[in-house]
Order: sequence, then C-alpha cells, then structure tokens
Amino acid sequence: MESKGFCFYKSTNGIKRHLAVDSLGFPFFTHCTKANVSDDQGLIEMLAKNIDYFKDKPNCLPKITILLDNGYHPAVLTTALEEIDPQIMTKIQFELAPKPTPAQKQAQGKTGFVVVAMRWVIERSNAWMERCKSLVKNFERTLDHATAKVNLCFIRLMLKRLAVN
Repeated sequence: MESKGFCFYKSTNGIKRHLAVDSLGFPFFTHCTKANVSDDQGLIEMLAKNIDYFKDKPNCLPKITILLDNGYHPAVLTTALEEIDPQIMTKIQFELAPKPTPAQKQAQGKTGFVVVAMRWVIERSNAWMERCKSLVKNFERTLDHATAKVNLCFIRLMLKRLAVN
C-alpha cells in the first residue's frame, strides 16, 4: 500500500501530520495521513480513531473546545463526527481561531503575518517536532510507522522536560 501522496495545495509529496495538543503544546492525539488527504478528513480520522476518549468523558464536565485554524470547516466536521457517534457534539465543540482583520493589523501598526497567541501553541508544537532529526525527512514506509515516530519525538521531548525539573 502506498503511504505517500501529493498535496496540490502546498505542492509537496509525502505525508501530513495531524496533531491535537493541549494548552502547553503537548499532544493528546497524533495521526499521519497521505499528503493528498484534506485537513478536515485527517482530523475526522484522528478523532474517530480516538472516539473512546470522548465517549468516556462524563456529561457533567464542560465541553472540550477544539480550536481550529481557518482551513477547517466546522460544519463538515460536525456532520461527519455525528455519523460516527451521534452524541459526540454534546462533549466537544469547534471554535475557529481568531484571524486579525486588516483594520486590526493597521490599528496595531503591523502588516503581513501577525502572531495570534491561541494559534501559536500548535505552531510551536510543530516546530518542536521538526527539530527531531528523524522527522525532518519522511523515510517511513507506512503511516503507522510515521505516527509512531511522531509519538516517540514527543515522548523524548516530555522526558527531557521532566529531567530538567
């Protein structure tokens, strides 16, 4: 089975790495797909693979907010996840990360790329992952091996952080 694809949006070959991280940037879930799989579909696969985490969450606790960038489509995600588990949306909610408008950028005296604190958490996690020498290039033959390498990278990172304290 071919484990790599071509992403027309970014014009790259290989795989996409999907991460769900906490507010500190450490992963809850990781998942790798072919590069030609859409971001929405990759997120659906990742959440479906870990659906028991949400099923086991008590209803008395607040909903888990999943912060998305503007490349995702919450309506598509909601519909697909409700087909997998009709009760899932009672436990999670999607929120699009704020994107500064040109007027807001001008008020701050900035142009071009502006850092959004909420979105920077995942970008920082991606940067940590890219520092792992074994993840710079994708040499893995299967998507499961690629996902395992991502998990090992984060395990090593967390162990280093624990050793420092």
